[in-house]
Amino acid sequence: MAPTIDRQGYWGRPTSTLEWCEENYVVSFYIAEFWNTVSNLIMILPPLYGAVHTYRNGLEFRYICSFLGLSAVGVGSWCFHMTLLYEMQLLDELPMIYSTCVFVYCLYECFKQENSISLFPIVLLLIFSVSVTLVYLQWKEPVFHQVMYGVLVACLVMRSIFIVTWVYPWLRALCYTSLGVFLLGFLLWNIDNIFCDSLRASRQMMPPGVGVVTQFHAWWHIFTGLGSYLHILLSLQIRSTYLKYRPKVKFLCGVWPTLHIEPQRMS
Repeated sequence: MAPTIDRQGYWGRPTSTLEWCEENYVVSFYIAEFWNTVSNLIMILPPLYGAVHTYRNGLEFRYICSFLGLSAVGVGSWCFHMTLLYEMQLLDELPMIYSTCVFVYCLYECFKQENSISLFPIVLLLIFSVSVTLVYLQWKEPVFHQVMYGVLVACLVMRSIFIVTWVYPWLRALCYTSLGVFLLGFLLWNIDNIFCDSLRASRQMMPPGVGVVTQFHAWWHIFTGLGSYLHILLSLQIRSTYLKYRPKVKFLCGVWPTLHIEPQRMS
């Protein structure tokens, strides 16, 4: 993780169990890690639009929760990187577990009757979430959180690949795009952690506008935020196809993907 030779700022000395490679309080006295903070906008604003759009389309509440969960992760991550306080770190990390549990429920329950609720997976995921929370509050080991989050992501990956391989193969492009973008973010997250000293040294020799490009934890937010958003679109498309709607991916302003669903069922 990042060295401790950082400036002091508005939020005081960091109390979090993690610090990242971005130098603290360089851009703003009020934001500890500026680029790691503002990069969370991609996880906050587009999912809010997705939640509203899903509600207007009259789709199931679980997908509204998926979008809002992703937004909650973005807000928590914003607060964490802005302050580097332990309480804000929890506001970032625990919603990652909770929102991904919602993703898992949606994807594993996509071939059920419309508006049905399956209590067993809900109880199972609640037990998992509460257990992870209690253990993590007592054992403040970030690797534990990362492993538990990785288990949930692995469940999503396996289920997604199964569905696009054996059920709806025409959705492979969206599935593998979502997965590829997410994995690219994960790669950059690891580079940021492993080569932090070299990255910091190189930024000292670069113009500020160029050095920003090497803020790989910020890129992790961007790529995993986009990958997670695309996963929700994939999950929605699988579900709406099963319910015999006609889903179609369209691009807002020619750039941002959204899912439009015609309510008429196919004969």
